[in-house]
Amino acid sequence: MAGLINNLLILLLVFQNSCLGFKNPLSVFKRYKDTTRSLSSECLGNNRPVISLGLTDFALDIRMPGVTPKQSDTYLCMSLRLPVDEEAYVVDFRPQASMDTVHHMLLFGCNIPSSTENYWDCDEGICTDKSNILYAWARNAPPTRLPKGVGFKVGGETGSKYFVLQVHYGDVSAFRDKHKDCSGVTLHLTHQRQPLIAGMYLMMSVNTVIPPGEKVVDADIACHYQKYPMHLFAYRVHTHRLGKVVSGYRVRNGQWTLIGRQSPQLPQAFYPVEHLVDISFGDTLAARCVFTGEGRTTETHIGGTASDEMCNFYIMYYMEAKHAVSYMTCTQNINPDMFRNIPQEANIPIPVKSDMIMMTHEHHHEETKKTDDSSSLKQPKREEEEVLDQDFHIEEAVDWPGVNLKLGQVSGLALDPKNNLVIFHRGDHVWDRNSFDSSFVYQQRGLGPIEQNTILVIDPSNAEVLNSTGKNLFYLPHGLSIDKDGNYWVTDVALHQVFKLGVRDKEPLLILGRSLQPGSDKNHFCQPTDVAVDPVTGNIYVSDGYCNSRIVVFSPNGMFIMQWGEETSVGKAKPGQFRIPHSLTLVPEFGQLCVADRENGRIQCFRSETGEFTREIKHKLFGTELFAVSYVPGGLLFAVNGMPYPGDIEPVQGFMMNFSTGEIMDTFIPVRKSFEMPHDIVASEDKTVYVGDAHAKTVWKFTSTEKMEHRSVKKAGIEVQEIKAETVIEAKLKNKPISTESSKKWEKHHMVEQASSGISFVLITTLLIIPIVVLLAIAVFIRWRKTRVYGADADHKLESSSGRILGRLQGKGSGGLNLGNFFASHKSYSRKGFDRLSTEGSDQEKDEDDGTDSEEEYSAPPPPPVSSSS
Repeated sequence: MAGLINNLLILLLVFQNSCLGFKNPLSVFKRYKDTTRSLSSECLGNNRPVISLGLTDFALDIRMPGVTPKQSDTYLCMSLRLPVDEEAYVVDFRPQASMDTVHHMLLFGCNIPSSTENYWDCDEGICTDKSNILYAWARNAPPTRLPKGVGFKVGGETGSKYFVLQVHYGDVSAFRDKHKDCSGVTLHLTHQRQPLIAGMYLMMSVNTVIPPGEKVVDADIACHYQKYPMHLFAYRVHTHRLGKVVSGYRVRNGQWTLIGRQSPQLPQAFYPVEHLVDISFGDTLAARCVFTGEGRTTETHIGGTASDEMCNFYIMYYMEAKHAVSYMTCTQNINPDMFRNIPQEANIPIPVKSDMIMMTHEHHHEETKKTDDSSSLKQPKREEEEVLDQDFHIEEAVDWPGVNLKLGQVSGLALDPKNNLVIFHRGDHVWDRNSFDSSFVYQQRGLGPIEQNTILVIDPSNAEVLNSTGKNLFYLPHGLSIDKDGNYWVTDVALHQVFKLGVRDKEPLLILGRSLQPGSDKNHFCQPTDVAVDPVTGNIYVSDGYCNSRIVVFSPNGMFIMQWGEETSVGKAKPGQFRIPHSLTLVPEFGQLCVADRENGRIQCFRSETGEFTREIKHKLFGTELFAVSYVPGGLLFAVNGMPYPGDIEPVQGFMMNFSTGEIMDTFIPVRKSFEMPHDIVASEDKTVYVGDAHAKTVWKFTSTEKMEHRSVKKAGIEVQEIKAETVIEAKLKNKPISTESSKKWEKHHMVEQASSGISFVLITTLLIIPIVVLLAIAVFIRWRKTRVYGADADHKLESSSGRILGRLQGKGSGGLNLGNFFASHKSYSRKGFDRLSTEGSDQEKDEDDGTDSEEEYSAPPPPPVSSSS
């Protein structure tokens, strides 16, 4: 019995020493433990500003401490000290805000905030010393991603010690219920040195004068670059009310390369440089802001107030760490004559809808300090993350009666200026194998034109037919779009023509192409598929088509301007090659035209003014065919693919994508009926989506529904499901709808989690107890066996065995117990479990080659052989 008690004492000693010897990785943040902000109970934000993400990484949660702005255009600030003294690197930003509440957020780095209060009115200032902009988030701005291996350096001897968050509350009608706001941003920081350091280059005009009533005024900036190479990956433009367009370029050997071009009246986000641009010693950086003085009665000068103007072009770049410069400026124009050769696109305003225009109260506080708010930028996601930055998903509106409309083959869909759905269908005509001969000449003229109204205007709420037209005009309808004045633009593949129709006009206002005559010159089409009309220039874009592989551009009155595209060659399809350019959508914010390249299963985008290829969006989920594409202002791109060929596995479905990154954010299929040949898709700014099917002769309506975030995290090789209302930097993140029951479970879990600040200690204690219990069980088993085998000598022999175990636990020259060394003495044991041990429930995935849990199998030393007795 004494031997058993002795073993228990040894095991208790092991446990005590292990607990005392365990060092919490968050001990470096101890000074924050007692000063944690107390957030409002109405906020779901994390009330711990520092979250461990492993041995070298941590997250910093920077939030407003539960505020209720009293008036519109309120700017509130708060600060948070960097919780470490040594240098760290910000490698990711994740906004925690809703555009319904917050107009935009800015994050500054500095050493002396303007106030020590929990929060303050930003009119008091941001920082009393120099501040650098690190991040910003704005309404409708896309999510931020830094390139892999790139980080903003903070802390240490030269980096910022404080973060200052500024939140602009635009329209406070959202606070009528007096709720409290905890918007903010979560930073992912690492102590691992980043090979590439991010920085900001500001190009700014300081002496521009805009005369009253002047229609066009240019502000030009240019500087020689005379430092180590830098690589540009994002840009941002900024003016006040009079700015129309801002463009930035690299000029090398007389060649102008676009860095970025954007309307300053759109959300002033950081947008990605579509093709990475490098700047070398001797290059020239040039920028132009185009203003108008119309509506002003006095001169307008550059200044920091809302009534003044500004001309800023921001460039976000990275450099090798050993040569890194965090901030550079250019405020002069070294060569005014060079701007005679600036590309024409720099002088053309970008169209902006009125509801997208930034509010009048601009960011003059930070602008006066020659800094500015920055926002989201898009870069490829990190390999260990699967990110969907959204709080909604798309699903069928199952109560919408439009799915039961009596239609022919549905070929085209569009939305009119009143947001009514317009359907283009084929009535009693059908496109089948008998419709055309080998020369693409229509063979069923004897049927006459379609006698039914082929264009139907549908109430989006109840599917009531509000208006109809298009009787006795068409043979085989195909594409449909609607211009800003409400005119219908349609294509007919049998007639090989494009038509412009007024809402109430019985005869076409404009016809392009020759009736029933296929061709490929300036005056003929061959089965044209779709048409799009630029809302600013009025230029007409035609995708032509089934038997031509080109995009043709016409002036508003139908004069040929240009064309581009060619048939796909053997092998992989190249940029600008088509295999049935089937659907068009304009992207006004970026000055692009995107094409659904049907048989190549991809989306190609081009500069609408020049036809220059800009990007390809292609995913395995698209399968073999991609039928239609539709862009929604604000950065969303919708598409629908085709039925899989025999042997293909990708299903037919709809896609919602982030236009800037090209990543798929959601997929959707109908509940009632099934997709057979979804032929066209159109979406509105409220994320209502319509899909028309040529074979099912049906139109479905899909709507966005809010959802809480669902994340799936692998811990120790086990799939763990967690529900959270907000996102912290994590290794795996997936968005899925959750039930009300799950939501209630989460609320209960959240309350328990708040009540128990020691949860991490409990977790560690549990992990440590498991091997102790195993050892205890082994000891009891040894005691039982020895009692049976050795009888009275068992106690003595077990003490000897226990002494050997204790010696191995202590290690050579050690003053305490070392459980890691003990287990490491076994040949089959890997130290990874102990090396990765953390006081927090880490979201990092366990190494795939680490197949063991923290419980390690241990075999006690075998007992000595039984001595023979005579």
